[in-house]
Amino acid sequence: MEKTNKLKSMLVHYASSHQNKMNIALHFIGIPTIMLGICIPLSWFNFTVLSYPITAAQFIIFLLFIFYLTLDVTFAVVFLFFGFLLNEFAISLSVHSDAGLIASVAFFGGYALQFIGHAIEKSMPVLVKHPIQANIAAPFFVIVEIFGLLKLRKELFHEINLLVDQYRKDENQIKL
Repeated sequence: MEKTNKLKSMLVHYASSHQNKMNIALHFIGIPTIMLGICIPLSWFNFTVLSYPITAAQFIIFLLFIFYLTLDVTFAVVFLFFGFLLNEFAISLSVHSDAGLIASVAFFGGYALQFIGHAIEKSMPVLVKHPIQANIAAPFFVIVEIFGLLKLRKELFHEINLLVDQYRKDENQIKL
């Protein structure tokens, strides 16, 4: 039960400042773009585990997967799949002569998209208040948004929407 409450709590806090469709769309693009910008240089660093070469990016994606497993197994497994696909793309870009420039543009461009989205929504990015938490949780939320777009796990999304409505009412009463 505690795992479910932790998941719902995270989703409510995230969803409460991500209600605008344009903001969500910009995050949907921006967060994987930031990940790409991080994975490119991390793919330059590798080590061997049991005769298998591992990049630093793969190691971090796997650590995120382990953390996400504490939240939700299905979302975590889907993240692992997309994370490794994105990393394979990063590896292919990492050998390009302009890989550093590509990584920089992806990294800073992805963050710019997120800040633009929050300006449209008129909400403070979680990144400003909790940068480490926001960066660790953001890829997970992209996976959650994919499920929402595909209308999967409707009961979870329905419950989260009800909790977000209550959360926003409570916040508005505090402001008054």
